[in-house]
Amino acid sequence: MFFFVAMKIFYAYLLFVFMGITSLRAQEVDTIPINTKGLDIKLKRSPLPSRTGTIPFKPVELNPVVVDARVNYWKTRTSVGINVNQATFSNNWKGGGVNSLAVGGLVNYKAEYAKESYSYISEVVLEYGKVKNKDQLQKKTRDRIFWDNKAALQLSKNWYFFGSVSFESQFDAGYSYSKTSDGREFPNLISRFMAPGYLTESFGFEYKPNKFFSTRIGTGSARQTFVLDTAVYITQDPNDPDNPAKNKRAATKYGVDFNKKFKNELAFQIVSNFEKEVLTNTMLKARYQMFIPYDRALAHVDHRLDVSVTSKLNRLMNVSLTCVGLFDKDNDTKIQASQALALGVMFVFPR
Repeated sequence: MFFFVAMKIFYAYLLFVFMGITSLRAQEVDTIPINTKGLDIKLKRSPLPSRTGTIPFKPVELNPVVVDARVNYWKTRTSVGINVNQATFSNNWKGGGVNSLAVGGLVNYKAEYAKESYSYISEVVLEYGKVKNKDQLQKKTRDRIFWDNKAALQLSKNWYFFGSVSFESQFDAGYSYSKTSDGREFPNLISRFMAPGYLTESFGFEYKPNKFFSTRIGTGSARQTFVLDTAVYITQDPNDPDNPAKNKRAATKYGVDFNKKFKNELAFQIVSNFEKEVLTNTMLKARYQMFIPYDRALAHVDHRLDVSVTSKLNRLMNVSLTCVGLFDKDNDTKIQASQALALGVMFVFPR
């Protein structure tokens, strides 16, 4: 019995081997190339009709479309801001307080022109504000006129040759306040429009590694300081303003002698500008200016730093913080500083 089973397994194995060899031979036969050279092989003619001839093409006239497009190399931006603060108290208000009204305004216009390696920037800043408290004189909170113009020619990737002209003064008269013997406020005139006024011309090289930072190195700079009203030289006695004998006249004011209208200085100047959106809807703008006269000691170097932070609350309303630090020995031997915090509306064109 075992013998017959073994024989069946052996015959099945032989059959399996034989079928495998046959399959391999069939594959080998199927892949043998056939040389058709010299064979008379005729192909059947296509039953589909054929037609020979030329296909005529008619040219179509296309009228060119002229696009009336011009490249505008100018970019302008105007910001107008207004803020109002008001407080009123009844006569029997036990918490204390004084009726007050404060109004302030700001206009900032900036125009930029850029074409190939030439650029021009003009910026105007106008600020004015006043506050009126009950039983007190009106006082200024902001007052500035600033106009800066700069033309530049690109020399390399980050360096430019520039020329600039800037003007700075104020709108209204400025006063220092003291009290008379009977307690009344007395204003003493200390400044007004073009008293002082500054006109600065400069040329040199500018370093601008990116869009939000630049530094001007004015190797050739000149500044004219104007004092056109001699009334700012007079300091009156608040206890007896009608007695001219008690009034004192300063020999110089803002570096200009009493019998002159302006003073010219040649200097080395550095102006750095920074303007960037540091947070979402929050713009930081800073300008630092250093003026080093050639004909005076380094102790008379002038410094001015303007910093403003503006945060946009919604489409119209914003809050702004403005700080100014100034050191100029022609004005005062100590550092002058001012700070203003305002909440108001801002209109920006174009939107």
